[in-house]
Formats: sequence, C-alpha cells, structure tokens
Amino acid sequence: MRDVRGSTQVTLKKGSADPALFELFANLPRESVVEVEGTARRSEKSQRGVELHPSRVSVIARAEVPLPLGVVDKVGAELDTRLNHRVLDLRKPAVRAVFELRTSVLAGFRAAFLKRGFYEVETPKILRQGAEGGATLFPVEYFESRAYLAQSPQLYKQMLIGAGFERVFEIAPAFRAEPSDTVRHLTEFTSLDAEVGYIEGAEDLRTLVEELIIDTLAFVRRDLSDRGNPLVRGIPEPKAPFPRIPFSVSEEWLGRPGAERDLGTEDEKAIGERAVREYGSPFYFLTDFPTAVKAHTFYAQRQDANPALTGYFDLDYRGLEIMSGGPREHRLDRLVENIRAAGLDPAGFTGYLEAFRYGMPPHGGWAIGIDRLVQVLAGLSNIREARLFPRDRYRLDP
Repeated sequence: MRDVRGSTQVTLKKGSADPALFELFANLPRESVVEVEGTARRSEKSQRGVELHPSRVSVIARAEVPLPLGVVDKVGAELDTRLNHRVLDLRKPAVRAVFELRTSVLAGFRAAFLKRGFYEVETPKILRQGAEGGATLFPVEYFESRAYLAQSPQLYKQMLIGAGFERVFEIAPAFRAEPSDTVRHLTEFTSLDAEVGYIEGAEDLRTLVEELIIDTLAFVRRDLSDRGNPLVRGIPEPKAPFPRIPFSVSEEWLGRPGAERDLGTEDEKAIGERAVREYGSPFYFLTDFPTAVKAHTFYAQRQDANPALTGYFDLDYRGLEIMSGGPREHRLDRLVENIRAAGLDPAGFTGYLEAFRYGMPPHGGWAIGIDRLVQVLAGLSNIREARLFPRDRYRLDP
C-alpha cells in the first residue's frame, strides 16, 4: 500500500488471515484505492521494518485494467507517454520527490524575502500592453476589446516602487508565445519577480540575490533532509561572493570579442564550463550586458559613463540562465526615449509612465525562472518534468 508518506507492506498469512482477503487481493488491480485496518508488527523483511496484518479491507475505488502507464514498473516510459497520463506518473515516489523539492524551494524563497522586509504582491495577468512589446504575447478576447496574457509583472513591480512599497516580490505564472521546442523553454512558467527601491547600482542587487539564493538553498537542504527526500544530495552549498564575469569577457571566451550578440544555448554551456573550471562555483553572474543586446528591454538602465552598456546581469547555474535583472531607468525623459528606441509608442504605456511623473526612486530587480531552477536542482533532463501539467507549443492536455 502507498500513500503520500510512503509505502507499507500488507501481509496475509494462511491460517491467521480471513480466506476471503486472499481472494480479494488476488483479484484486485494495481493502483486501486483501498482502506486497510489491522495490526502493525515488526518485520526485518519489510522495507519500513513493519508490516500490516489486515483484519478489514475496504475497496474504495477499483482501477481499470490494463494501466496505460506503469507506476511501480522498473521499465521506463517516454516523456510524452508520462505526460499524457500525468496523474499516474505523479504517483511515482521519484516524481513526487521533485514537487516536494519545488514546494521547499518556494517556501525557502518566501521565508528569505519576508525576513528582509519584502511585501508579497499579486499583479494582473490580463494586460492591455506587454512589458516588451507584442511579439511574444498570447492575445485573449476581453469583452469588446483585445488583451494579452502577462509575459512579466515588470511594469507593475516598478509602479509599486513608485507607490512607496520599496521592496516587493511575486511568485506567479507568466506566459510567452515563443515557438521554442527545447528542453528548457515552456509557454507557461512560474516566475519569481522582485523589485527593490533606493539602490545605488547593480551591485546592490547582486549582493541581495546572493543572500537570497544561499538562504533558500540552506532551507531546502534542511527541509529535504527532514523529509528523507533523496534529492537533497543534489542541493549545492554556494558561497558568496559568486563570480562576476563581464559580458565582454564571455565574448572573448567564445572567441568573438566585441560581437555583442545575445547568448544562445550552446554559448551559455561553453561559458558555464569555463566559469566552473576557473572559479569552482556553480553559480556566477554575467554582468554589464551591452545596450544592443538588451535593446528590447526599454526599462533597462544604460550606464551613464558608457551608454553602450547597461547595468543588467544574468545569474547562471552551470551553463543555464536562471535569472536576469538589473537597475531600471527611473528618469522619465530617458525612459520615454528608450521606449521609442525599442520601436514602441509611449502612448501605450500611459498608466505605467504616470508612476514616473510624480517621483520615482532609483530601483532595480530581477526575475528567476522557478521551473529552470527546479530542473537543475533535481537533475532533470527536461524542464517539463519540473511542472505538474506543463504547457508548450503542442501540449494543452491534460
């Protein structure tokens, strides 16, 4: 028998058990739901050191046969088959362990943010305008007009800084209509967003990110250890400071100095191998992204001393980007200029820009992809395994 806490062996012995129970169990399909009452006895042969000798058995729900997906079978199944029959797949203890880890990650982050005086907020997911234009937005019919599913809470986070909240975070779904068929992209994903007011620069944000990551992973290690979750073995113990690698250095490592091109999957892997080899840290920052690379991100602040560079940075883990952020442009005139430079009309951002007309402090923030973080911490080959019911370009069911 199996429940959320584990498995318990039920033992029937001839001469002591009701003969009718032998017939019941012999004809009971696997994965049926039963309730068993009896006497618990020590047993060296049982995995838990105890076995249950039943006196009463109730069949609550009989499973159909054959099962479309094995639950206790040693033979593996293709990921598509697993996702097509996800309820059965989620019954596997190894699969459930991933979501126990995910729960722990979210609880750890919440504790770390609240400890530092952050407000947890909820922002709209149905928007009139996207944070980065309309190319990767899902349109939806909204009464007599058209709206879009949120690709990010970016604009609202900044507005809340202008409202005097100073420190906010949100854990919520986000949506990107990117036709990406990779092991690290989803169309619906969970984003952990944070925004901080009254910063002096990007280093303030990086230092805070380090603290949050270290605290969260320490929480996860303790929690998974208490639960006996085997995935605790893969949780790293990073030390601050994480290495800071300027984007220009990463271009040199890739053999294309000054190229100012966005990083692809293979680029990130190559940088990750070099970074881990040179610094010995699985976590590292890529800093000072060129303005040309972040041109679509109109809210990214350009460096006053060198406008060709932004203060933006990524946090990578062994060659996989899990976070991006940096200082925002808080000066209204420059922000409007950036919006126009990105090919967008400032008139479409009236509510957002109003927050900057009445006093906006220097601020910045970041977003962490929770699914990617769970993927790397659990050692999963595909990000779809990190979500209960993943959505991608082709999957809308179950």
